[in-house]
Amino acid sequence: MPATDWGWLITPEELRGWILDETPEFLILNKPAHVVCHRSRHGPWSSLIGACREYLGAEVLRMPFRLDRESSGVLVLGRTKEAGTRLQRAVQVRGYRKTYHAILTGHLESPITVTANIGPEVGAEFYSRQTVVAEGGDPAETEFIPVAHGGGYTLARVHPHSGRRHQIRVHAASLGLPLVGDKLYGPDPALMIRFMNEGMSPELLERLSLDRHGLHCTQVEFETDKGLEVFSAPAPADLAEFVLNHMGWQWS
Repeated sequence: MPATDWGWLITPEELRGWILDETPEFLILNKPAHVVCHRSRHGPWSSLIGACREYLGAEVLRMPFRLDRESSGVLVLGRTKEAGTRLQRAVQVRGYRKTYHAILTGHLESPITVTANIGPEVGAEFYSRQTVVAEGGDPAETEFIPVAHGGGYTLARVHPHSGRRHQIRVHAASLGLPLVGDKLYGPDPALMIRFMNEGMSPELLERLSLDRHGLHCTQVEFETDKGLEVFSAPAPADLAEFVLNHMGWQWS
């Protein structure tokens, strides 16, 4: 993606490479890290939804769920009102399930389900930082299932049973197993402030091991009036390379 003084622009060639399938109802993509989903003030090619509208020549596309800027994974855009509404309805009634893969810093020996309320961290330097709270907050539950270990890391399959802000990252950090590359919930939350001020410096990259947090949405399932509609995406190149080089395990 071409760099600018404010971030990145998407090129048409890149966008075509992210498309997994294109049907009359849906555009299905494998979103890479560092791409913003929703519209930004920097023009249509500065966000995924804007770039897809330009690519398709569509005035409106419907996004039933989104992924954070640094997260990669499967993303589904409804090309018709009926298709978009069908998936959005499933999300509203909790008739959908997402499966992620996360690279955890540390060793997760066996499956564990974290049930802990999440709320804003009082006094945090970075305003969006969340934390596990004993009182108040929003109920949240996340299931972590180890898939592979090596080099001091765990590749885990993750099922969030609720949809709180930064849920997987907060619950992983609460286990003492923060996501690799996580500037906000990793080894030092001050790294996020440094990143905002300085960008990704070589020193910061050395401390984090990745230039983004290691989280990938592998699959999403919607229970609709058409039955179970399932969309999936393969492992992203950067995380697969990290798992191979640091854990000695082939993730595909």
